[in-house]
Amino acid sequence: MFKHDKQLLQNVRVEKANPTYAAMLTEQLGGPQGEMKAAMQYMAQSFRIKDVAIKDLFMDIASEELSHMEMVATTINLLNGHDLDTEGVQAGHIQSHVLTGLNPLMANASGYLWTAAYVNVTGDLAADLLSNIAAEQRAKVVYEYLYRQIEDQHVRNTIDFLLNREEAHNTLFRQAFNQIQGTGSTKDWGVDENARLYFDLSTPGKYFDIKNPQPPAFQNPDPNANPPKSPNPLIQ
Repeated sequence: MFKHDKQLLQNVRVEKANPTYAAMLTEQLGGPQGEMKAAMQYMAQSFRIKDVAIKDLFMDIASEELSHMEMVATTINLLNGHDLDTEGVQAGHIQSHVLTGLNPLMANASGYLWTAAYVNVTGDLAADLLSNIAAEQRAKVVYEYLYRQIEDQHVRNTIDFLLNREEAHNTLFRQAFNQIQGTGSTKDWGVDENARLYFDLSTPGKYFDIKNPQPPAFQNPDPNANPPKSPNPLIQ
C-alpha cells in the first residue's frame, strides 16, 4: 500500500523558465538512469526477496525514488514555464510542447519513451544488489553532468540534494550486499580453477592477478576521514 504525502520530499524552485534545460532534466525522469527506472527496478526486485530487512530496504528506497520523480517533474514544470515554446528548446526533445501540453514526458532527454527494458531483475540477491549499486552510481554521475550545465542556483540546490540521496542509497545497498556474503551467486566464489585464471593478452605488462579471488565487498566511507565541503566537491 502506498500513501501520497502532498508535500514534496524537498521543495523545489527555479530562478526563471528554461525550456532547454527542462528537456535535459527529463533524462532523470524517464531515462535509463532516471528516477522512474530506479523505483520500478527496486520494487520489482523486492517481490520475491525472503530476507525481511532487505525487502524492506528495497521498498523504502523504491518509494523514495517515486518522491524523487515528483521533485524532478515539478522542477521540469517550473522550467517549462506557462507558454508552449518549441523555439525555446535549443537541444533535446520538444514533445512536451507539441504533444503533452508541457506535462513532463516519461522519456529521456532525446524524447525516447521510458521502457521496462531499463529494469534489471535476476532473482539473485547478490546480482541485483550489485546492479543497484551501479545504478545509483550512474544516476549520481548524470546529476553531476546536469549540475555543471545550469547556473540557476535553485535548480542546483535540487540536484545537489538528489545526487547526495543517490550516495545514501548506494551506501545502504553496499551494507546489504556485505550482509549476504557467501549466498546466491557469491557462494563458493573462486573454488574452481577457471575462476583463478588471468589471461594476460596485452603484453608487455601484467598489472592484475586473481590467484586468490574474493567476491566483491564494500567498506562504508568514514565521514570523519575527509570532512565534506559545500557544495559537493564532485560537482564543482
